[in-house]
Formats: sequence, C-alpha cells, structure tokens
Amino acid sequence: MRIRNIAQGMLCLASAGLMVLPGAQAADAGKQQVHRGEYLSNFGGCNDCHTPKMMTPKGLVPDPARLLSGHPAGAQVPAVPQGVLGPNQWGALTNNDLTAWAGPWGVSYAANLTPDKATGIGSWTVDQFIKAMRTGKHLGVGRPILPPMPVANLAALTDADLRALFAYLRFTKPIANQVPQPIPPK
Repeated sequence: MRIRNIAQGMLCLASAGLMVLPGAQAADAGKQQVHRGEYLSNFGGCNDCHTPKMMTPKGLVPDPARLLSGHPAGAQVPAVPQGVLGPNQWGALTNNDLTAWAGPWGVSYAANLTPDKATGIGSWTVDQFIKAMRTGKHLGVGRPILPPMPVANLAALTDADLRALFAYLRFTKPIANQVPQPIPPK
C-alpha cells in the first residue's frame, strides 16, 4: 500500500513538472519536496482558512475529510451587518469555520487548494502557482487574491519553497468542491 501511495505521489509530482532526477533519487527528492511543502503549509496556517472546521470537545478543528477543500459549496453565509465595517469599526468579519471573510474588499471565500481538476488547483501548473503567489492574482493573471490571504508573505518565499508547497498541495486528496466567487463591496 505504501509503495502504491508513493508511486501515485511521484506520478502526481511528475505531472506537475516537478521531477528532474532519475529513479530512486527522484523518489527521495520528491518525498523531501512534499514533506517541505507540508511543513510550509502547516507553518503558514493554510488549514486555518482553506479547511472547513468541525466542532469537537476542544472547539473548532480542521475537518480531516475536507482538508484544504476551501469554503463548502452551498454553505450559507450570514448577511454582513450594515455599518460594522469601516474606519474606527471592525476591519473584517468571518463565518464560524473561517472559510468566508467580509471586509472593505467585499466577501472572499477560501479557495479549494486540492488537486481536483474541475474545482481545485489540479489543472494549474507549478509556474501558474508561483506567478499567482508572486502577483497576488488568480492564476497569476486573473482577479486579485483577496484578504485574508497573506499574499505578501507567500511572495517572500523562494521559488524552491513555492514549488514544495505546490508539490504538497498536488499530493493531497482531490476533493470536488466549487467555491463561490468573491462578492464585491456594496
């Protein structure tokens, strides 16, 4: 089972254009890259916003069945109370599982970071991912990536770190979850 999982991971990494070494060296390098990416994801708090939460006796925790799948499709978000966002007021509000945020930018939803090709980043290339993290734009050329995404922090990572983060995201379980588009401010 472990060999099959490693082989699937190596195929995923190869399809992402991340493998450059032959044989066992490639497997070791690929595993190290995925582990580095997982470390960066944990350190950077990716699950804090991109994983729906579930209530436990210890409070809200990331739901391991929906790891990095973003704001749940169809989940209702309460209306933003009028007059609470602005100067000398609240700067941002969030829903109960921290996957939707409201602020002066409107309402943003945490993206699906799983390798699902239709609803996640499964069709992205490593170059598109790096460009998105550097420019703060979806796919590196689209709409702005909105708060609370720490784009400036991610842009400061090295290309090697961003490649590792992408390798880890491509290694996670694909989850079909179409996240809503952002809502502009009123």
